[in-house]
Order: sequence, then structure tokens, then C-alpha cells
Amino acid sequence: MVESGTDVRLVEGLTERFEVTVLARRIEGGREINHQPTITVPTIVGAPSRQRFGALILKYLLQLRRRTDLVIVQGYGLAALATNLAGRVTGIPAVMLVCSPLEAYYRCRKSNPEPGKSFKRGELLGIQLLARANALVGRKYVVLSRYLADVVNRHGARGRVDVVPVYGVDLSVFVPPVLAKIDIKMKLGLPTTGSLIFFGSRIAPEKDTDTLLEATRGLMDSGRELWILHRSGGYQVFLEKAKRFGLSGRVIATDAVHPHRHLPRDYQACDLFVQASLAEGLGFAPLEALACGVPVIAASVGGLRETIVEGRTGWSYPPGDHRVLALRIGEALDDQIEAARRASAGRDLVSAQYERRRVFERLAECLEWSGPV
Repeated sequence: MVESGTDVRLVEGLTERFEVTVLARRIEGGREINHQPTITVPTIVGAPSRQRFGALILKYLLQLRRRTDLVIVQGYGLAALATNLAGRVTGIPAVMLVCSPLEAYYRCRKSNPEPGKSFKRGELLGIQLLARANALVGRKYVVLSRYLADVVNRHGARGRVDVVPVYGVDLSVFVPPVLAKIDIKMKLGLPTTGSLIFFGSRIAPEKDTDTLLEATRGLMDSGRELWILHRSGGYQVFLEKAKRFGLSGRVIATDAVHPHRHLPRDYQACDLFVQASLAEGLGFAPLEALACGVPVIAASVGGLRETIVEGRTGWSYPPGDHRVLALRIGEALDDQIEAARRASAGRDLVSAQYERRRVFERLAECLEWSGPV
């Protein structure tokens, strides 16, 4: 059950182990699954209204109770409540897959609004009430990080909470480059002078684009030659912001690319990856960058604190502090030996805890515990 879009890597990973049907709320102007799966997955797309989608979930599970072994529903919103209630009536095990701290993300609208995403106190209250209602009726959570486990436990979770960082990182795809970076940049038509910074986050209130752009502007003014590579839906907004900082000529931005066919070579081309966030459930992009041998700088928030550890697997900075971010960028670019050491330690962390095959095996174990699959 997909209320707000899902990643093709999650869908494909599930279909390797289970017979899957996707029931998704229509995303106006977006995609229910961010890229087309490589295999055919039965997909039912409901109305864009969250209320009508919740009603569709109830109807679907009541009608197909004998053909449904288990339901995974993303988040702890209205779709989750409909799924949990239907599970209580039908006996179908239901698992809430929590990838994001919804309240924290929503609060970011207050300090960092984006077009069409204004802060409304009543909507925040609704999110909080749904979180507590799901904690009361839900029986099982799978969360991406220890931080998210703390989030759902604060809701009053009564069911089991397992930490499984699905969809993980495919280490057969995200690998260090065999070519020199300048050769990769030339093949991709990217700038070959200066330093290339990757910023892959979608444009949303919880993503701190202004801090990255302000840090870059300061570094450029001090004489550094920098470029930013950005691949994300909403990249036009990022280009407009870059223009306000006088950086439009320094940003290469396009729509999101396929996560396996194109994204690894973008990481390999870059000299540094920056995850500028105000809130984060886990953050897979920094892990993918580390797997490709790229040094990472990340805001010290949420699940990022579990993966990007200052002095060990990367550099961190206080969220919203462009001066410290600029210092960290300078440190990472100036000390290539230290940057390589931290990136190597980061890849070891990804291999040990976030490798794709292992996390899906762990997820399968959790789902089997929840009921027949």
C-alpha cells in the first residue's frame, strides 16, 4: 500500500522474494513508482484523495482477504490506519514500513517552505493524531534506522519494531570507479576543471538547499572553483535558487535519473557528495556515494548521525550552518588522503550493514514472523 510514492528498488527487491501487488494513491504530476520496474508488477492506482484511497484499501482487503497473506503499508498516515483496521477485521497481518519522520518533515515547512507546501498547524495535528492512532491499532513496524525506531516508540507503539534499512545498497552496481575521475567527467560531458559536488536530494522543505548554495557561494568568493551536480524531480526550483545566489552558471541540474543505470556513474564522477538536510529518516544517497568511494559531508540530523560519523565515515556539520559546511567542504577537498580514508571506512560500513541482499533477507525474516507469506 503506497500513499505517497515509492522507490523502484523496494518494489523490485520484494518481487524477487514474494508475489507482489502494488496498490497506490495517484500522485498528480508525479509517479506512484519513481521508475518503471524491470519486471511486470500488478499495480492498482487509486484516487489522489487520501480519504478515497483509504476507503479503497478497506474495500480491497475485505474483498480479497482470502488471496492476501500480508500487507506492507508505507508510513503511519491515513492509508496505514485503513490497513491496520482492515487487518484487525480480516486477520491479515499488516506491517507499517516507516521511511520518514513525517512530523519532522512537516515542521520543516515552517522554516523552509517550498512552493505548494505551506505549514498549517491543523495538518500537523492531523499527522500527530494519525501517528498515535496507528500506534494503538498497529501490530508491527519496520523502520529504516534506530532514529525512526525512537520516533514510532514515542508515538506509543505497542507492536514489534524492527530496524531494517530496505532497500539497501547494491554493491555490484555502486562501486568505486576504475577510470580516473577526469575521464569519467569527459565521458559524461561534465566540467573537468575545479571540483564537482553531487547534491542528489529532491526539492522539499526538509532538504536544505539554501545552506548548500550559500556555502558554495562563499567558497567561490574565496577563490575556489566549484560545480554542483543535481539530479532530482523539481530541479527547476533548484536552478532558480542557484540563480538567486549567482550560481546558475555553476549548477548542472536535470530530472532524476535511473538509480541503477545512470546514478552510479554520476557518483563516480564527483569529487564530493553533500547531504544538506534539516531532517532525515536515514538517507540512502550518502550510502550509495560512499559505496562508490566518494567522500561525504552530511548534516548532523536524524538517521544521518548513524551513518556519516565525523572523523570516521565522513564529515558532519550542524544543520543550517553554511559557514561550518563551507569549512567541511574545504577540508574534504584539500586533504585527499583523509577523504579517501573516510570514504573507504564508509564503504566498509555499507558492506557490513546496508548491503542490498542482506537487508532484503532480514526483511523477509521479519515478514515471515508477521504471518504467512
